[in-house]
Amino acid sequence: MSDEVYTVEQVAARLDLHPKTVLRFIHDGRLRAVRFGKAYRILRSDFEALIGQDRARTPLQALSTSIVDVPDIPADKADRLATALTATLVGREARPEAVRLETAFDPARRRLKVVVIAAPADAAAVLQTLAALLEALS
Repeated sequence: MSDEVYTVEQVAARLDLHPKTVLRFIHDGRLRAVRFGKAYRILRSDFEALIGQDRARTPLQALSTSIVDVPDIPADKADRLATALTATLVGREARPEAVRLETAFDPARRRLKVVVIAAPADAAAVLQTLAALLEALS
């Protein structure tokens, strides 16, 4: 696999930074580099990872936003539902994009809103759990 190799000075010039700043990035671990004698060499892929252009390593991630409106629910059931739904997320395995869950209860209208922001498969799992919890509370 061939990859372009840059010097510290070349990376500094491309980023319009001082070479000492690039060396600090290397020492801090923010930029991977290989040391040859007293000089460092930076692979193009590592440079692109630093500036956020590493598209080959990070797959495209889609997110789904779902809003569920639960009408005519008493406050105590809304609280139990929100707590149970949140508790199901605690044991989930770590993912690159975490599941975001927000709940809001309007006591005057007796309505619970559940907002789920997650990868489509994770959102589907949360919505299935929500449906099962709603059925159990009925």
